[in-house]
Amino acid sequence: MKDINNVNTIRMLSIDQVQRANSGHPGLPLGAAPMTYELFKNFLRHNPKDPAWFNRDRFILSAGHGSALLYSLLYLFDYGLTLDDLKNFRQIDSKTPGHPEYGHTKGVEATTGPLGQGISMAVGMALAEEKLASIYNRDLKLIDHYTYALVGDGCLMEGISNEASSLAGTLNLKKLIVLYDSNNITIEGSTELAFTEDVLKRYEALNWKVFEVKDGNSLEEIGKAIELAKKSDKPSLIKINTKIGYGSPRAGSEKSHGEALGEENIKKTREFFAMKDEDFYVADEVKNSFKEIIKDLEEKYNKEKEKEKAYEDKYPDLYKDFMDNYEGKIKDSFIDEKVYDSFNKDMATRGSSGKVLNHIGKKYKNIFGGSADLAPSNKSSLDGEEYFSKTNREGRNLTFGVRENAMGAITNGILLHGGLRTYGATFLVFSDYMKPSIRLSCLMNIPNIFIFTHDSIGVGEDGPTHQAIEHLAALRSIPNIIVFRPCDGRETAVGWEIAMKSKHTPVALILTRQNLPQMENSSRDASKGAYVLKKERGELEKIVIATGSEVHLAYEAVKEMDNVRLVSMPSMELFEAQAASYREEILPKKITKRLSVEASSSFGWQKYTGFEGKNIFIDSFGVSGKGSEVYKYFDITTDHIKKAIEEL
Repeated sequence: MKDINNVNTIRMLSIDQVQRANSGHPGLPLGAAPMTYELFKNFLRHNPKDPAWFNRDRFILSAGHGSALLYSLLYLFDYGLTLDDLKNFRQIDSKTPGHPEYGHTKGVEATTGPLGQGISMAVGMALAEEKLASIYNRDLKLIDHYTYALVGDGCLMEGISNEASSLAGTLNLKKLIVLYDSNNITIEGSTELAFTEDVLKRYEALNWKVFEVKDGNSLEEIGKAIELAKKSDKPSLIKINTKIGYGSPRAGSEKSHGEALGEENIKKTREFFAMKDEDFYVADEVKNSFKEIIKDLEEKYNKEKEKEKAYEDKYPDLYKDFMDNYEGKIKDSFIDEKVYDSFNKDMATRGSSGKVLNHIGKKYKNIFGGSADLAPSNKSSLDGEEYFSKTNREGRNLTFGVRENAMGAITNGILLHGGLRTYGATFLVFSDYMKPSIRLSCLMNIPNIFIFTHDSIGVGEDGPTHQAIEHLAALRSIPNIIVFRPCDGRETAVGWEIAMKSKHTPVALILTRQNLPQMENSSRDASKGAYVLKKERGELEKIVIATGSEVHLAYEAVKEMDNVRLVSMPSMELFEAQAASYREEILPKKITKRLSVEASSSFGWQKYTGFEGKNIFIDSFGVSGKGSEVYKYFDITTDHIKKAIEEL
């Protein structure tokens, strides 16, 4: 009876939040409260007093619209939320926003809004657990925990979840357990309208172990399924059959999914659960019950901390190395000074990036990433290292397969877990597949590294489907990102140094397929986002601003011009972060005769060129042909740049 009262309290607190806000999703909490209670009470290894404990089990609410359920759990398990916080559900500056936000509310492991992202990040967390275990575990285990996710029908309809689940099955991430809240309802009605496959058979085909709980209200049945899943030698999906809006007059209806139930319906729901007719009511016996549960969790936590202390005593250097990585306390430079000056021949910046990445990989064992089946083209492999696989957890290269969408979310999950730095690589044009994940990394303030090669019409023969045009502008439009498009090896090394040292901001490295000359005057001042690559002789009259592969074309155009300055601008974001005095030094306001040169969309460049300036750009799709010929086709040439400067 005690457990039933606890579950029903979770249910009512959840729907009270939605009713108070007159906004939200009451149906999921009413159906899924039993499974989350059973998990948090009897299986999830966690300590509310130490929510950042590195060896805790992770729980990700992939069905983020059910956030009221998570907030009720976090309140009752004493993660720091108050009843007032629950009453402020979905209000500005509250700790209980509409969808869970990482870093905003204690106990929230990931920002889960777009469906499918949560389960995909959970795959990344499970990957991180396996990788870190291979690095640090000895006869004593430092890393040993599970990753759980709660998904709904919507999560499993989104293609990203299948991409990530496919990789999880291929890699045999056996400590990943997904609870599937199967209620057969979406916003538009029954899943019979659009989702009729046998999910369990699909996941069996993906090399998962599958279980089914017939009665989603049976704590005993749910517990037995989780226990079996923990013993599985594969990732596990537990289908738990529930009724959306259970206990309310709207039970089983899509009307309980995304709107408040209404006062009269809530009153009837309280009657169904034999609960006191009072908003946000928590009985004393329920409070005491949760205190007992929390005490038990703390006792288990203390035993685990004793194991950690034994590991620290036996392997102090390894323990310190792990904690430094987990807490982001790495102080050494990632790139030796000599690397900056090691580029002495024409080289594509993708090649320069690969060279720098391998230098970093030799110094830093905790970098772990890969490509969406394009590593030879992206130059994103660690030379001489094997691939991480189901039989080789020590491999340092990770292939995501042709799964750009999942790659973005999985690398986010690896970072959220902590202890590793990660990256994902593909062609710039395919960043479109990754946009939701890139956006979430920016929103969560986690320093993911995105390697985007084949960055322009320089791709050549593959044609307009593979030639990025609008993608730089699209990436630059995202808040809290650094888009870095270097012109040569030295600037590429700067980009990697920025990426590796970033604490809260993702970095997108934008790299060429085609070879570029090493610029004589390129500088580590690229870290400021823009700097003078070629200074004017005499009085400054005109400024040319270029990025990436167009810098050398612009340099050839201006090198004999006396009163023209060439500015290399690898990153607008870094430049905007500089002091106003520096920005004025590089781009004096009084000099209005300006020209931008970038083989990409013109969108956004007017900020720097103004009404009197000009832009050399491409606002159409590309064409198929040799890269050098395509540049001529679009008139992005030294001669055209010269002419445009003269006409300023």
